[in-house]
Amino acid sequence: MRTAALLLVVGLCVLNITSSLKICAFNVQSFGESKANNKKVMGILLKILSRCDLSLIQEVRDSKGEAIQVLVKELNRFDNSNSYSYVESRRLGRKSYKEQDNMLEVMEHYQYPKQEGEGTNETDVFSREPFIVRFHSPTTLVKDFILIGQHTCPKNAMKEIDQLYSLFKEIYKKWKTDNVMILGDLNAGCSYVTIKGWRAMRLRSDPKFHWLIGDEQDTTVREKTHCAYDRIIVHGREIISCIVKGSAQPFNFKENFHLTEEEALEVSDHFPVEVDLKPNHRYLLRNEL
Repeated sequence: MRTAALLLVVGLCVLNITSSLKICAFNVQSFGESKANNKKVMGILLKILSRCDLSLIQEVRDSKGEAIQVLVKELNRFDNSNSYSYVESRRLGRKSYKEQDNMLEVMEHYQYPKQEGEGTNETDVFSREPFIVRFHSPTTLVKDFILIGQHTCPKNAMKEIDQLYSLFKEIYKKWKTDNVMILGDLNAGCSYVTIKGWRAMRLRSDPKFHWLIGDEQDTTVREKTHCAYDRIIVHGREIISCIVKGSAQPFNFKENFHLTEEEALEVSDHFPVEVDLKPNHRYLLRNEL
């Protein structure tokens, strides 16, 4: 079964002038009907996802779409102070909509390439096409930014990561903004990327791209592995200056929720990665008055 990416978007009902915007990416490892019906697993997932304002969820294997609906419904019930909705990579289009009047606006979203046969032969590099979402965000210092969600094929990770550089160029040409965040399970570590591969990778060699999750960090649940597979990469002066210092890191839910390795692996073999964007104090203060 083909996997999809799911982007959960939260509309804050109560704004606070100190609130940053937390963006997360989480490979939930085959999220579908089985996990959606597992109360223990869902309870942990809800605690993880409710920490985030934007969540890119990867490895959604739910052909009927029912598990996704259950997840969003339960998330709204679990965190009733907020209102969550989602954009899914399988149900694509060029429509715009607002989550709330005072929160994030999804300007456009699509899966690359937008239409079958569109683009160059280079698009064949991707085993799973990148999922691209453009946001307008009045509550953060950076007002407009783009998220590129990508889950690479392990054996082709180096080529796919490098090809994201070409994709960035296309996006800049299309939308005239360089405030871009690339995130997800890039398989960017351990045996999947060689020393030679790192050197040849344009996304790595260009100093304008900042890799917020370092090579030394561990995004895997298993004790026997220590790999930075999941990454967050940012480009653009505005969005880089908007990053909350020290906020980019994996979230070790096994340790935070006092789980055994076996219990944590029921949820996923990956930890989510996260980063915070600084709030626009003037906007938030104006809307609190």
